[in-house]
Amino acid sequence: MRRVKWFGCAGLIIVLLITAACRNSYDNPNSTMDAGIPSDAAVFDDPTTIDYGLFCGDGCQEVLTLEAPRESIKGTVGVVASGTFPYGAGTMRMADEAVRKYFPNMDVIIGNGKSDPVIQSAVIDDFIAQKVDVLVIDLVEKDTVDAALERGKDAGIPIILIDRWTNVEPLTLIKAEDVEVGRKAGQQVVALLNGKGNVVEIKGTAASTTTIDRNKGILEAFEGYPNIKIIESMNADFEQAKGMRMMEHVLQRFPSGEISAIVSHADVMTMGAIAAIKAAGREDEIFVVSVDAQETALEAIEAGEIHATVAYPIVMPMGIIAAAKTIAGESMPKFIELEAPIVTKENVAKYKGKTGY
Repeated sequence: MRRVKWFGCAGLIIVLLITAACRNSYDNPNSTMDAGIPSDAAVFDDPTTIDYGLFCGDGCQEVLTLEAPRESIKGTVGVVASGTFPYGAGTMRMADEAVRKYFPNMDVIIGNGKSDPVIQSAVIDDFIAQKVDVLVIDLVEKDTVDAALERGKDAGIPIILIDRWTNVEPLTLIKAEDVEVGRKAGQQVVALLNGKGNVVEIKGTAASTTTIDRNKGILEAFEGYPNIKIIESMNADFEQAKGMRMMEHVLQRFPSGEISAIVSHADVMTMGAIAAIKAAGREDEIFVVSVDAQETALEAIEAGEIHATVAYPIVMPMGIIAAAKTIAGESMPKFIELEAPIVTKENVAKYKGKTGY
């Protein structure tokens, strides 16, 4: 019978002691190991239909179509994400749901890397020791977990990267193109400002490929518009509280009339920035453009607090399907691109309740 387990670690401890050291409820996304879910909880839906969601288009669905019957997929998949922020928590939850729904005989262990490359590396090492058949990983930072990935490859374990890339070559990489995501966000700012104004950029973690690529795309969008100037660029590390604190500081430095727009790399930071803007009574003078389309941001679009967000998809069930194809010995391209549409007040209803976080 298929079993789903939740795994992680409490800090820098010996990998062989991790399983005994940490057991918490999945309801707490900050925990690193969660109690096993009994196999009789599995629900196997219609075996002929997979719901790929809004962001896996025709090309994506074609390359992820399984040739083998789903009930024939037998093996263990280790999924590593970071449940300390909405995107990571959504990834872990949706991975669990995809296995329950589509793969009744697949074993999955889900680990919480807690946005810490050391913890994430330890989780990967434990999965290697458990001899999982496939690793599906959403990396914390570029390069910092590479040594653990190389150990996985040396052990003969195929690696599927989701959401972020690194220099270690995986079996496949599944994500939206972050440079294009940043470019779309920047273009929205250009349109809202009619090509003229002062912009504050709120970036994620400095070493993450998400931050590096979205920043590149935003700068490319601003090329050719000399009257658009980034007056502040700061890293809020994909944290709402840090986004709020940094925005408070920026609002003090630049008084009313000196900030035309903010462009944020992620909704979680955007919501903190909006709180600071509202507290300062300056919501009517600053345009807000964001990325992700998490549910709170979609509500903020409806309320007129965010003017646009570029929807960045959680890579599920796609990551789980790719793992199933790998176990079945089926091939996939090196890169599978997901769609990243622009969400505004005009089309927000299409995405409410459907983005997974």
